[in-house]
Amino acid sequence: MKLLSRKKSADSQSRSSRGELAAQLAAPVRRFLATEAGSSGLLLLAVAVALIWANSAWSESYFSLWHTEASVAVGDAELAMDLGHWVNDGLMALFFFVIGLEVRYELSVGSLNDRRRIMIPGLAGIGGMVVPVLFYLLIAPGSQAAGGWGIVIGTDTAFLLGALAVVGPRFVTQLRIFLLAITVIDDIVAVTVIGVVYSGAIHVPELIAALVLGAVLSSLSRFDVWRAVPYVLIVLVMWYLTLNAGLHASIAGMLGGLLIPAREPSREGVEQATRLFRAFRQSPRADVGKTARKGLQKAVSVNERLQMYLHPWSSYVVVPVFALANAGVDLRDGVLTDALGSALTWAVVVGLVAGKLLGIWGGARLGTRFGLGELPGGVGQGHVLGGAALSGIGFTVSLLIAGLAFEDEPDLLARATVGVLLAAVIATLTGWLVFRLSTVFGGRTDADLPRYLDRLVDPETDHILGPADAPLTLVEYGDFECPFCARATGVTKELRNRFGDRFRYVFRHLPLPDVHPHAELAARAAVAADAQGRFWDMHDLLYRHQDEMEYEDTVVYAIDLGLDMERFLRDLDSDWAAERVRRDARSAEASGVQGAPTFFIGNRRHTGPYDAETLARELEQLEFEGSGATPTEP
Repeated sequence: MKLLSRKKSADSQSRSSRGELAAQLAAPVRRFLATEAGSSGLLLLAVAVALIWANSAWSESYFSLWHTEASVAVGDAELAMDLGHWVNDGLMALFFFVIGLEVRYELSVGSLNDRRRIMIPGLAGIGGMVVPVLFYLLIAPGSQAAGGWGIVIGTDTAFLLGALAVVGPRFVTQLRIFLLAITVIDDIVAVTVIGVVYSGAIHVPELIAALVLGAVLSSLSRFDVWRAVPYVLIVLVMWYLTLNAGLHASIAGMLGGLLIPAREPSREGVEQATRLFRAFRQSPRADVGKTARKGLQKAVSVNERLQMYLHPWSSYVVVPVFALANAGVDLRDGVLTDALGSALTWAVVVGLVAGKLLGIWGGARLGTRFGLGELPGGVGQGHVLGGAALSGIGFTVSLLIAGLAFEDEPDLLARATVGVLLAAVIATLTGWLVFRLSTVFGGRTDADLPRYLDRLVDPETDHILGPADAPLTLVEYGDFECPFCARATGVTKELRNRFGDRFRYVFRHLPLPDVHPHAELAARAAVAADAQGRFWDMHDLLYRHQDEMEYEDTVVYAIDLGLDMERFLRDLDSDWAAERVRRDARSAEASGVQGAPTFFIGNRRHTGPYDAETLARELEQLEFEGSGATPTEP
C-alpha cells in the first residue's frame, strides 16, 4: 500500500510538473494574445494564409469552400446561405453587436458621456470620412467604380490599436482613447451606410417586426431583466428578421448592442450582493450560494457581462475568420498588374491613406483652433497626425463594403481588395514615419512632462515590497488590466532577486477606465485586501487573471486568500478605498505619467525600455552616485 501510495504521489507530482511546464511555455503566447498587437497579429496571419491559399495550386479549394452551401432548419423554417455569406452576414453581425455594446457603454458611462470630450474626436471623425470620400470620387472612374465610395470611410479598430502599440510612442494611453473615440463615430456611420446604401430591396413587414423587437429589447432593463439570455435571444431574432427584410445583418448587430443599456454598479446592488454573500458565508449551502452568485451578477450590467463573454470571440475568432474568407485574391494571370494600373485601386489607397490623414488631422486642428475643445493631455499635433495616418487601415469594414458594392463585379472587387491591402501597409509605414518625425521636429514628448515624483514614497501609505528603508527604490504606476503591466511583474521579481534587501518596489495605482473598464474595481479590491495585510497576494492574483475581473471574480479571489469577507466587501465599496486609488492617480498626473506602466528610479521618472537589465543599470547608477532613493531636482 505504501509503495502504491508513493507511486501515485510520484505520478501526481510528475503530472503537476508537466502541467507547470506547459503553463510556463504557454504563458508568453497567452500574454501576446492579450495585447492589441496579439489580436492584430492573428488578423495578419489570417490575411497571409488567405493570400497564399488563393494563389497556390489549391486555390480552387479556397474559393469553392466559401461557396459551399450550409443551412439551418427549425421545422418548416430554413435559412440557407453559402459559407461566405454566413461569415459576412452572420459572424460579422456578432462583430458589430460587440461594437454596439462598446459604443453604448462609452456613451453611457465611458469616455463619450461628456460632450466636451467628444467634440474634437467628433470633428476629426467627420473629417476622416468626408475627405476620403471626396478623394475617392475624384479618382474613381465611371459610375460602377464610384459606387464603392463607402470603402474608404472605415477604420479597422483592431488593426489600428495593434499598429499603434508597435509603431506609436511609448505613452499612448491618451492618444489611444482619442483614436477610439474617433472609431466609435466611424463605426456608427459605416454601419448606417451599409444599411442605407448597400442593402437590397426592403421588405416592410419583417423590418417593422425587427423594430418592434428593438423596442422590446430596450425596455427589458426597465422590467429588471438582468439575465443575458433574453437579450441574446431577441437580438438573434432581430438578426433573422433584418436579414429577411433585405438589410445587411450588421444593422441588427449594431442596433442590438446599442439598445442594451450600460450602467455603473449601483450602491444598492452592491449592498444586496454583500448581504447575499454574507448569508452564504453563514450558511454555505448550494441553494444559498446560487442565490449569492445571482446577486453578484445582477450588480454588473448586462452590457458589460456580454462584452466580457463576447469580446474574445469577436477579436480572436470572428475577425480572423472574416479576413480568411475575404482577403484571398488570386493575383495571378495579370490580376495584380491590372489592379496596380487601375484608378479604382489607387482611389481606395489615396482615399484611405491621404484622406484619413488629412481629414482626421484637419478636423481636430480646426476644432482646437476655433476653441471648440482641447486635445487630451500629453497628445500633440504630431501624435494626432500619426494616429490619423494609422486610421487609413480600413481592412475589416472596408473589405465588407467592397464585397457588398462589387458583389456582382469580381474584377472590380479584386482591384478594391488590393487597394485595401496596399492602404493598410502604406498607412502603417506612414504612421511610423510621422511618429518618428514628430519626435524629432515637434509635438509634445514625454521629455516635456514633469520628471520627478509629485509625492515621495511614504512607508505609511504606499504599497511597498521589500525593506521600507532600502536604498534603491523602483516606483511603478500600474493598471491591473493592462497587459504591459502584467509583463512588468516579472521584471520587478528579477530585480528583487538581483538586489535583495537593498531594493524596495513601490506600486501605485493608475487605473485607466476609458481603456480598461475593470481596472478601477481591481484597484479598489487590492486596496481592500491591503486593509487586511494581503495587498501583494491580491496584486499577484489580479495580474494572473486579467480576463476575469468582474465584481464576483474579486470576491472569489478574496475567498481564496481567506480574507474577512464582510470587511472586504464593505471596504471594496467604501469611499476611502476609491479615494486611495484617486490619490495615486492624481499623483501620477502631477508626476508626468501618461500611461501604464510608468517607472520611477528613486524619485526620477524613467524613460525608454523597462526590461530588467535596463532598470538594473539605472538602479546601479543611482547606487553608485550615492544619491539614495530621493534625489533632489536640480
